[in-house]
Amino acid sequence: MLENEHPQESSAGTKTPWTEEELAKNPHQASDKAKRVEAMFTAIAGKYDLNNRLHSLWQDQRWRKRAVELSGVTENSSVIDVACGTGDLSIAFKLLGAGHVTGIDFTSAMLDLALTKSTIAGTEIVFQQGDAMDLKLEDESADVVSIAFGIRNVQEPERAIKEFYRILKPGGTLIILEFSTPPNSVIRFFNDVYTKNIMPFTATLIAGDTSGAYQYLPKSVATFSTAEELANSVERCGFATVRQFPQTFGVCTITRAMKPEA
Repeated sequence: MLENEHPQESSAGTKTPWTEEELAKNPHQASDKAKRVEAMFTAIAGKYDLNNRLHSLWQDQRWRKRAVELSGVTENSSVIDVACGTGDLSIAFKLLGAGHVTGIDFTSAMLDLALTKSTIAGTEIVFQQGDAMDLKLEDESADVVSIAFGIRNVQEPERAIKEFYRILKPGGTLIILEFSTPPNSVIRFFNDVYTKNIMPFTATLIAGDTSGAYQYLPKSVATFSTAEELANSVERCGFATVRQFPQTFGVCTITRAMKPEA
């Protein structure tokens, strides 16, 4: 089921959301970052899953499964999966027993793919277009809020985290899965070579992309908060019991936090 509760004018007509000159700076400081991100994901939606699988060496689904396991989801849980993209994490929640799952994303092209995949998987998930910083959901209406590889693409990440806090029930769980910097210097060196040199070239080639998406993505990781800084942001927004779980030598990290009981 696909609902468009937060329609927005698409910027998909922009041929090159990210130029080399713009990416020489910090892309998170772009005043129109949200529109650029929407245009970028519209451009690469068709090959997004293929590139995810290939360039994570088929680890991305394992990371998502681990995130669901850490959420403690049950058959009675109501889950809001923000920046759901093509629906992988939303579907994983449903397959692993969540009662009700809603996937929300800024980009309609990604949601179309998510709905198709959910139907094929036989999972009943509600998908709707929306902005992580302004969720059209009631206060304290979710048991779990998740966001995978999306918090760095939000215009104002901390504003989004405050929204997650608002819609979570007391005692509810926040799950953030995001790329991070491996602590081991050797692994960090090879990871940098791969993500900054090899991946942008091969992913762009596979996607036939002219939007600059796969130049933006590694730059957005390098200039975003560290895992420790992200945990601090989560705490500033009112969350407690913040724990982090590095995955695959620390190339990404799952941050789990709880909204305090009333």
